[in-house]
Amino acid sequence: MSREIAIDPITRLEGHGKIQIFLDDDGAVEDCYFQIPELRGFERFVEGRPIEELPRIVTRICGVCPASHHMASAKAVDGCFGWQVPPLAHKLRDMYYHAHYIHSHTAHFDALAAPDFVCGPDSDPAQRNILGVVAKVGLEIGGKVIEARSQAQRIQQIIGGRTTHLVWCIPGGVSKGLKAEELEEIKPLVANLFEFTQFSLQLFRDVVLGNEGYVDLILNGPYTLDLHHMGLVDENLAPNFYDGQVRVVDCEGVEVCRYNEHEYADHVAEHVEPWTYLKFPYLKQRGWQGFVEGKDSPLYTATPLSRLNVAERMATPKAQEAYEEMFSTLGGRPCKALLASHWARLVEMVQNAEMLQMYCDDPDITGGEFRVVPDEITGEGVGIVEAMRGTLTHHYTCDENGMCTSANLIVGTTNNNAAIHMVTKKVAATMIKPGVEPDQGVLNLVEMAFRSFDPCYSCATHSLPGKMPMEVDIVQGGETVRSFRRGLD
Repeated sequence: MSREIAIDPITRLEGHGKIQIFLDDDGAVEDCYFQIPELRGFERFVEGRPIEELPRIVTRICGVCPASHHMASAKAVDGCFGWQVPPLAHKLRDMYYHAHYIHSHTAHFDALAAPDFVCGPDSDPAQRNILGVVAKVGLEIGGKVIEARSQAQRIQQIIGGRTTHLVWCIPGGVSKGLKAEELEEIKPLVANLFEFTQFSLQLFRDVVLGNEGYVDLILNGPYTLDLHHMGLVDENLAPNFYDGQVRVVDCEGVEVCRYNEHEYADHVAEHVEPWTYLKFPYLKQRGWQGFVEGKDSPLYTATPLSRLNVAERMATPKAQEAYEEMFSTLGGRPCKALLASHWARLVEMVQNAEMLQMYCDDPDITGGEFRVVPDEITGEGVGIVEAMRGTLTHHYTCDENGMCTSANLIVGTTNNNAAIHMVTKKVAATMIKPGVEPDQGVLNLVEMAFRSFDPCYSCATHSLPGKMPMEVDIVQGGETVRSFRRGLD
């Protein structure tokens, strides 16, 4: 007799979701759905708003990556006014963003991913959390993590005025510059963060690479997909998180396309399935083919690992050393071992810290023009940044009065949606054996598939049918006496 296994709610992610696993009569996995039941709807309710308000509104999409939405939105609004921000504003935005990266990556690696490796994937669920990690590694190491996050947060506060719901980026630049005395406060924090990135890399070597079982799971486990890779690169083909061109390479590392922000719609389209609020982006030139792997597939990943796969080098020296060590260990680039994204986050953090050091040494960072006042409206703008979870696109149009007429958001988690669905199904089919009742350890191994993406479903959910489907059952005495259905057809 066929049956269903539900992992609901899934744990250690931003947002809400569930995994439905369907077994056949023999107990083997017949199908698996990664389902997102929540709805946000920011694309709709920003319509009719003054376009300059959108960078302030969209930070409310998510409290984990508000700066990503703030930056992408600000770039799109700059485009609606036809302006390029002054060089100093570009530097300050980029500087802020590097601190935000460290703050976010530290949270995911140490609080969300680390329990699987430090405590063990099949450890007691009550201990497989941040408290379990601290119990394993000690209070001193736990204190280093908390301190690093606090320092990265403080840098953001100094530069941008606040840390979460930003109002700093405005059309044509930023609302405040950086004072000399503020820079002096930032410098020792940046030095500490750089040391923390080196400490984190060594911790990864000791805990993960020092465990043969974990290495085998990363390299030879079912957590692999033959898909394309997407990420922003600069003119030297190094990762650039705030600016650059979007580059896509196939599963063999051959460049498929490279495009500027305003060209994204020529390359990316979005597919809809009826069982989730998330869309499925794909490469338009390949056409939608379903959930298929291979060189001719239209699907791609947009993760920290993807960013390093599309890059030919890192932008800073210590990050380059970490990059070379990583791919040497993993067998070269591109790497399809999705769990290696945890390692890639640490490599990115090194570049983030080194870039912060570079800006601290920039003699022009505390002076000059940080805003120009726009005096025209072009009516359309696109902003693309690398959110921590993947390539993030904001596309706006506005009328002659500067009122928003449409908005489209393709967030990092949405870009990865097809891959998350596919690898979750693959891992479930591998780990759940016919005739063997899956325990919590096995189900956590399934969860580890999506956790490698650091998904944020608060950001990613959008209205597909244009109305909120609803199902309400009234149960009395154990029997359903009345049911209401809306928008489920």
